[in-house]
Amino acid sequence: MKARTPLLLLLLLAGCEQDMAHQPRYDPQEASRQFADGASARTPVEGTVARDADLSPPLEKIPRPVTMATLERGRQRFDIFCSPCHDRTGAGHGIVVQRGFPAPPTYHQDRLRAAPDSHFYDVISHGYGAMYSYAARLPPADRWAIVAYIRALQLSRHAPAAALPEALRARLNAEASQ
Repeated sequence: MKARTPLLLLLLLAGCEQDMAHQPRYDPQEASRQFADGASARTPVEGTVARDADLSPPLEKIPRPVTMATLERGRQRFDIFCSPCHDRTGAGHGIVVQRGFPAPPTYHQDRLRAAPDSHFYDVISHGYGAMYSYAARLPPADRWAIVAYIRALQLSRHAPAAALPEALRARLNAEASQ
């Protein structure tokens, strides 16, 4: 009989249930008489923060010095992810546009040249208009490198002559007078 007792206890314990297994609950979008609006789903309490939310303050400028390596990385990532729509010059005439997709704005317009660096970072991170988010495809360092490269593209077309070295200004003046 002693050999049967542990087996019998084991069988009795296996038949026990936890009350938690059968709690009352609502299926998604199910109606409820518990609330005045009849909905079982409730909006989050004001001030609720998502578990994976980034609570760091947003950066306004590129967070590290721009080096040639950063610009090269930005050019490489830009050519892969951005140029199909924006083309390699940032004018907005990429191959996708040539196939009938809506043209994105040119980076060389006054509005985007005056936009803060954070604008481009946010658009890359969250998307804008027809552009979808690249947050899952590009780590933050690469997004900032692309922003630096976009600024270099803008400067390539709109650099003030006074900012150029004297030798280059003389060459430009000689070419303009020909």
